[in-house]
Amino acid sequence: MKILTFDIEDWFHILDNPSTKTIRDWSNYPSRINEGMDHIFDILEKHKAGATFFMLGWIAKKHPHILREIDNMGYEVGSHTHMHQLIYEQDKVSFKRDVEKSIKTIEDLIGKKVKYFRAPGFSIIDKNKWAFEVLYELGIEIDCSVFPANRAHGGMPNFKSSLPSIIKYNNVSIKEFPINATKILGNQLIFSGGGYFRLFPYFLINHWTKKSNYIMTYFHPRDFDFEQPVLRDLPIKRLFKSYVGLKKTKNKLDKWVNDFKFVSLNEADELTDWGKVPVIKLDS
Repeated sequence: MKILTFDIEDWFHILDNPSTKTIRDWSNYPSRINEGMDHIFDILEKHKAGATFFMLGWIAKKHPHILREIDNMGYEVGSHTHMHQLIYEQDKVSFKRDVEKSIKTIEDLIGKKVKYFRAPGFSIIDKNKWAFEVLYELGIEIDCSVFPANRAHGGMPNFKSSLPSIIKYNNVSIKEFPINATKILGNQLIFSGGGYFRLFPYFLINHWTKKSNYIMTYFHPRDFDFEQPVLRDLPIKRLFKSYVGLKKTKNKLDKWVNDFKFVSLNEADELTDWGKVPVIKLDS
């Protein structure tokens, strides 16, 4: 089972960076959301692949034509929060308010229930597991926020599953489709989205995909926009991670979707035997 998903945000929604943190900062940069989305739509139209989109409520409000086009093409839309902030920098009340706003914005525009969620930067970590309780209260049925490895601004390396699972926390249950990982020399390696996908050559991605029974992807419009401006104030390591491989991403994804069958979250949900998946009980 291979799931294709996209996180819909603009090129300047770079996390953990002072010059791109707030809505006031975002006004300093020109939007390029349409350029990235055009490349995504090209690939999807060519291959008729299943896919799910996690959209910022802020993007949905500012660029409603994008949300409506996604919906008109028959694709599912989930929440990526409203303001694209790291969850572990928020308290429970502010997080709930933000996600609730994103859900209402999306639902008001397309008239369909939002039941999927992914956290910006996979920023549900051990210290803010209460986020699962909030998502449940807001009617989210499927979460895709778990990154079962170390990550610069997120990740749950102690999460005991890189497969579809059921998370139990504080008497609530939620279905989880985490990011997949493959073991290389004893270490958990991620390859199925973002900078990881842009960095690795296709022959390795193809090889690891053939070895994997489960793949969860995550791409952003900026991953396909090689003409986007460069944020010069990023540290050297962040510069590399943010801009490596941009010119090749579209062709790599085009080939990947051609070589393997990808499905949406709804299809993946139907294909999963939830009575047989790991049940992950998280401590309060």
